[in-house]
Amino acid sequence: QVQLVESGGGLVQAGDSLRLSCAASGRTFSSYALGWLRQAPGKEREFVAAIRRTGGNTYYADSVKGRFTISRDNAKNMMYLQMNSLKPEDTAVYYCAADLVFTVIPLQYDYWGQGTQVTVSS
Repeated sequence: QVQLVESGGGLVQAGDSLRLSCAASGRTFSSYALGWLRQAPGKEREFVAAIRRTGGNTYYADSVKGRFTISRDNAKNMMYLQMNSLKPEDTAVYYCAADLVFTVIPLQYDYWGQGTQVTVSS
């Protein structure tokens, strides 16, 4: 089992950058594939980015490709999401999630953080 806690959200202007962090507890952090998901008001939770156990492969939603970068540090039990060139449509609650099986489908993740709010003003 793994516990996840996000941080780094906030209010920024369009074009700004933010880095989200996800701290994990548990001795088997490197066993989990990880992902960032987000949910905007009135919308379903959607996939943003995912990274495999070793960090060697990353995957992104088309809407964030080229602007967001997912990374992980297994030695520190940490995952990150660097978000550049933010747009108002990126406004959402961002969640980090973990699963023993790599997936890009939000509902398939077994473990979730509590979420951190990102608001991008125009």
